[in-house]
Amino acid sequence: MNNPYVPLNLFTNFKESAERFPDTPIFFDETLAGFPELGLETTYADCLEVIVKRATQLKKAGVKKADKIMMYKSAKFDTYLLAVSASYLGAVPAMISPHLPVETMEILADRLDLPFLLFDNETANKAKAIRNLTNDKLISAEELVKVPVDDFEKQEELPKDMISYMTHTSGTTGIPKLIAHSANSMGWRVKWQRNILSLIREKELAAFHISPVHSRFNIGISSMMSKGFPLLPIANPKKENIEQLFHKFQPKIVETHPNNFVQWVALARTKPEIFKSVKYYHSTFDAINKETMASFLNTSSEKRPVFMQVYGQSECGPMILRFHTKKSLQNLDARNMGYGMKGLTEVRIVNDKGEPVPNGTPGNIHMLSKGRALTYFKEDTRFNENTYDLWWDSGDYGVKNEKGALFLLDRQVDLVQNITSTLAIEDKLLDSLDFLDEVVIIRDKNGQPQPIISVCEGYEMNWDAWFHEITDLPHLNEPIIMNYDDIPRTATMKVQRLRMEEELKAK
Repeated sequence: MNNPYVPLNLFTNFKESAERFPDTPIFFDETLAGFPELGLETTYADCLEVIVKRATQLKKAGVKKADKIMMYKSAKFDTYLLAVSASYLGAVPAMISPHLPVETMEILADRLDLPFLLFDNETANKAKAIRNLTNDKLISAEELVKVPVDDFEKQEELPKDMISYMTHTSGTTGIPKLIAHSANSMGWRVKWQRNILSLIREKELAAFHISPVHSRFNIGISSMMSKGFPLLPIANPKKENIEQLFHKFQPKIVETHPNNFVQWVALARTKPEIFKSVKYYHSTFDAINKETMASFLNTSSEKRPVFMQVYGQSECGPMILRFHTKKSLQNLDARNMGYGMKGLTEVRIVNDKGEPVPNGTPGNIHMLSKGRALTYFKEDTRFNENTYDLWWDSGDYGVKNEKGALFLLDRQVDLVQNITSTLAIEDKLLDSLDFLDEVVIIRDKNGQPQPIISVCEGYEMNWDAWFHEITDLPHLNEPIIMNYDDIPRTATMKVQRLRMEEELKAK
């Protein structure tokens, strides 16, 4: 299980994986604007060849070593592949959510010293509206693939401790911060992930729907490819597409955002055969409620299916993990995130002064990770405000039990008066009210807890059941019902709670 530490160069990892597992397949549910040659099926080796070609085309477009290039395009697998091509040149990809508006993009472009920006037809109008980037800095994915190529460029590498990759924070509290990673820092995260993958003996198909601009995507793909897993990156997470894909490919491993699992749970309950092939489920970014996990585990035809839950943060990578089984879920507190990985990640609980508190005492969650990011690009002060020597203030609020397991209670900025954990209440209501597919508790203009709920497609609101379930809970306002798709979210499907509070107060 203890894999060696190796600094992560995106291209080098891809190349070495393709050399070891050349014929391992990669399947797609949609064609890729930046890699149309691949169609709907390719192999590690064939994909590698096109990556080098695309890198050469980027060089002809003006991109060179140490240049920064914003990847601002539709959320598909070629976003990552284009970043690998950029890394081949020694350029620095900055992975940007296609949902960010023009005004935010202009601020980020300034921060990056007017970088190159790669877009596709989905983001073309916004890309061309960015006022502080000249046309020679804009690269269309659809036009890039047409650039003629004779000889391929040679690979160039940046120093391993230099910024070589950037992601960004969710922007739920304002303008996103650019998180800077190096080959050295990312290497520790890959080691963490490879340790997990070493527990899976079968090298069978891994299906995943994750935001390609999140640092989780880069680490996950690099790790899985280094182990030779066949891949099925999913661009379209709608239930109709998931049903079709899973019937066709029957994946063994599935990873997505918690809120996508919540959306798909209706399928797991009404058409469980869709997920019968799955043995390993993996959820990251946020906690997930117990009944959702149980619904998926109960669909599996495998003897011992596992649902792995990972708690982490972009600045620190994957931190705390816990494995769930059908049996363990019976007595589970879903707020229990589990434990760190010895020698790589751990957490502590501190008071407002940053002083450690005893187990059993709630407080702020500090993280210690060998894979911690270097800084927020050009915002060192903001980054350092969250550091306590080697420890990182996660912004989350929780408690450790006597055995040292971490319980996640809330975000520090989301604390609601008279409620110990809004997340625990949300879990309880989602677990017990199967006609709901979202429960979010925010603060109204008076600071009181205001539930926002959405009703599953095909169901009606059951008010009797609602009031029965909240009888023993702290006072909650009458819930506001919204359509699931109208609830504002980040690129990783996290609910934008502060934005919802602002909109509520403005009414």
